[in-house]
Amino acid sequence: MSTTTTVPGADRARRLRTALTVLLAAAAVVGAPFYFAPFQVFQLTMVLLYAVALTGLNLLVGFGGQISLGHGAFFAAGAYTAAVMLDRYDTGHLATLPAAAAGCFLLGLGFGVPALRLRGLYLALVTLSFAVFLPPLLKRLEPVTGGSMGLTVDKPRPPAWTGLAEDQWTYFVVLAVTAAALLLARNLLRSRVGRALLAVRDNESAAEVMGVRLSLHKTLAFAWSAMFAGVAGCLYTWVIGFVSPDSFSFVLSITLLAGLVVGGLASLYGPLLGAAFVMYVPSVSQDLNEAAPGVVFGLLIITVMFVAPTGLAGLPARVLGAVGRRPRRTPAVLDRTPRTVSAPDAEPQSRAAGSGPSAAPGPTAPGPAAPAVADAEPVGAPPRTEKE
Repeated sequence: MSTTTTVPGADRARRLRTALTVLLAAAAVVGAPFYFAPFQVFQLTMVLLYAVALTGLNLLVGFGGQISLGHGAFFAAGAYTAAVMLDRYDTGHLATLPAAAAGCFLLGLGFGVPALRLRGLYLALVTLSFAVFLPPLLKRLEPVTGGSMGLTVDKPRPPAWTGLAEDQWTYFVVLAVTAAALLLARNLLRSRVGRALLAVRDNESAAEVMGVRLSLHKTLAFAWSAMFAGVAGCLYTWVIGFVSPDSFSFVLSITLLAGLVVGGLASLYGPLLGAAFVMYVPSVSQDLNEAAPGVVFGLLIITVMFVAPTGLAGLPARVLGAVGRRPRRTPAVLDRTPRTVSAPDAEPQSRAAGSGPSAAPGPTAPGPAAPAVADAEPVGAPPRTEKE
């Protein structure tokens, strides 16, 4: 009877806490651009677009089990797609978003072919090569990409009826795209494609026996990951208003992968934490010293790997698990002082070695314990008579 009445109540309480948490988070996210300064709003916008890129990388690395060091190249492809469309063809900003997503999706399908034959470090080197040779290629395509000088485009302007500043309008646009990207990734992982990705990551042979087509899902993992990166690159062009080949070096790919590992692999909230790490750590350490960002970034990665191997997203569960496994200390366990055994049965054992027939008689020490020693019978000794 008690179980039937308690479980629904606990379920309602859990749903109420979840709804309250979501409402508070939504209120904080919506009210942030009205509270912070323009530069801080710009930083929050960058965190959101980095979260979109890390969400795509999480689909490939965290849930797909494939290592990619070329994610920055897909990011650059989406950014240049939007920049070229805005600069050369004078299209609207909204038209560049689906174009960047579709172009990077097809590019990911092409790069998913090596994933069918390669894995591990070999696959990582192939993707890294793409991130290495793309910036020089962009410099040579000067008629289209602007070469080393890059391209400068207009930022999205807020409508007059909103009454928002330019940075606030850009923040809300990027926030809407980020929320849609996170919702799409969540639904994708809960679908048949997501379950197939998890099966391939855990055991390819078992997944193939169960009917999962490895070639299809490995290629799709690259395609979906590249699409999210292309969307993030398009948002980058909107926010910055300028693109150049030097902004998308292979260091960007390493930074994105490090941010995902720090935030938490195979976690829906890990990309958000990793994006904040990628954005704020170099920015804060830059104020200390010009050489500090790289040093601080590396030291924090090492620290997180020791403290939270599953990333920042798994740190609360790790702490709660450690607290739950801690044994409770009782007073008997804490008191380790040896105690003297005063049982009379233990006394003959201590004197058995010297009470045999061949033992030499000696004087008995005076004291209250002497009668008890004299009356004690050694084990195995013959019975004494009255004369003795």
